Amino acid sequence: MATTSATTKMLTVTNPACLVEGSDREFRHLVNGLLPFAARLLSVRDGFGSLIGLTGVQYSLLRSISHLSQKGEVSVNQLGDHLHLSGPFITIETNKLKELGLIEKKSHPDDKRKMRLTITARGTKLLGELLPVQQQINDVLFDSITKSEFRMLCSVVDRLVANGDRAALDLEHLKARKQKG
Repeated sequence: MATTSATTKMLTVTNPACLVEGSDREFRHLVNGLLPFAARLLSVRDGFGSLIGLTGVQYSLLRSISHLSQKGEVSVNQLGDHLHLSGPFITIETNKLKELGLIEKKSHPDDKRKMRLTITARGTKLLGELLPVQQQINDVLFDSITKSEFRMLCSVVDRLVANGDRAALDLEHLKARKQKG
């Protein structure tokens, strides 16, 4: 059996919260489970989009505009923040949705640089037609999750996304440093 110091050197994570009895086994199990789940989520999103003639990203944008507009006006920046996508990417994709007649883009009356996004009747109709399939598939995706587990996932996901952004940036810096040296 390896020594404690050799075992510690082989850990893929050192955050004490992610270690169980000094092992990273559960951490690796979590990551190895999240990866295929993330792939399946993307596949489902793409499938929802294809059912209404859109890409998965376009579907997400349309659904998010519909959702966010229930609380007020929706801007390109708000939508980008909500989906963790860049403003320029949102602009390109929302222009495509506008061309399809699914959303409207209008300048904000107080700041002409900002664009207000609203879903059209046609966009609302498409999302409504998709709703029974979306409900069925989402119910299957989260079939074995309890209410308390669901609430826990919701409370953790934003922190994980922010951590993921920071980790990806750190990794890019490390890769750039390695390429230079």
